[in-house]
Amino acid sequence: METLSNVVAFIFSFKAYVMLPGIILALGLIIRMKPGQAALSALRLGVGFAGIFIVFDFFVKQIAPAVTSMVVTRGLDFPVLDVGWPPLAAITWASPIAPLTIVLVLVLNIAMLSLNITKTINIDIWNYWHFALVGALVQSVSGSIALGLFVTVLIAFYSILVADWTAPGVERECGLKGISITTLSVNGILPYAVAADRFFDLVPGLRKISLSPKGAAQRFGILMDPLVIGASIGILFGILAAYDIKRVLELAINIAAVMFILPHCGGLIGRAMEPVSLQLKALIQKRFPDKKVLYIGMDSGILMQNSAVIVTGLILMPISIAIAFILPGNKVLPLGDLANLISVMSVIVLVTRSNVFRAVIIGIPVVISFLLIATHFAPMYTRLSAQAGMVGTASYAGQITAFADGGNPLRFWFFYLFQGNPLALLGVPVVLALMYFAWKRNKKELLE
Repeated sequence: METLSNVVAFIFSFKAYVMLPGIILALGLIIRMKPGQAALSALRLGVGFAGIFIVFDFFVKQIAPAVTSMVVTRGLDFPVLDVGWPPLAAITWASPIAPLTIVLVLVLNIAMLSLNITKTINIDIWNYWHFALVGALVQSVSGSIALGLFVTVLIAFYSILVADWTAPGVERECGLKGISITTLSVNGILPYAVAADRFFDLVPGLRKISLSPKGAAQRFGILMDPLVIGASIGILFGILAAYDIKRVLELAINIAAVMFILPHCGGLIGRAMEPVSLQLKALIQKRFPDKKVLYIGMDSGILMQNSAVIVTGLILMPISIAIAFILPGNKVLPLGDLANLISVMSVIVLVTRSNVFRAVIIGIPVVISFLLIATHFAPMYTRLSAQAGMVGTASYAGQITAFADGGNPLRFWFFYLFQGNPLALLGVPVVLALMYFAWKRNKKELLE
């Protein structure tokens, strides 16, 4: 077990933009791509993801001081600090279930493919910690490693299954064939998004409202251009932070730059994956004629080429802060995980066909759940991250949490479900009904 733990620790010592290109290069050679083409695809993938990491890091460095200034200027008190996802990853990989997670999820995925339960090959190994986190939480309160592993496998099964249902949206909204989204924090809310989108279709006044960056630019001119929206969000944050005119304008330009650069990074990832996807599909269909469709499961970074994804996330940022100010029971102000809204809400954009109006409205209840659950789990995250030796927690005496990843409603439900919580048990038929509805919509989209 110690050897396996060391192997896992070594694998995850690499950044995602190093690990994933290595996996793609190996996969490309296995499926008989030309070495040069496989290497170029791997390099493009690495550069695309590195670009996204760099831009998000830059974005957080711009937004975090502005949000902090809002709190100080207005004398607000939020005793729980949003430090983002790193403590959650530390909790996961310090857990005794971590060494077996990669092996179990890979075996599960192969079994699901063999039994035709899924069409997705989940190569996003770096994000397997999303599955193991809920297992680590369950194991920490139950003391049962077996139960923790079972929860990890079950939530991985859910995510890989739902990943198939993201593929039509990825192709329709991003023009990428054979790609699905396997990140649990993203695809986990897809069944809810499908049901909420259907609700809009049934309401006469709402179903006619459509607002996408491309369509809005045609109707409203430059006011709806993504760059203008980014600059406007920057100005809003700057004013709320009581910045002087110089800093307001700097923030506006910086966020507009993020709006411009992210789609190019996402587009580069898409260009990297297209030849791999086509070659894999051709090889599988040659060897296994009955498997006519196969998807490569990827991180949501590939969706950043769709400007509606970025616009939706940006608009929800100030809305999330406003909700945090007034939401009863909330003790956390979105900060470290605020930029993660762009990624987490991307599946809603796929479901709503890049309708930003719908995506933002559907995203608001998700934001509310993030705040309340992140607050609720803060004592546990603080205790477990300290036990895991998370660097940086010692310098802060209060509680810590993660707004988006730490407030994920699916993990929250799984956590209490496996403690026999009556309310969580009552949620089982609701979740199954939402999944069935999402499955039916997927079947309909495949026939269109």
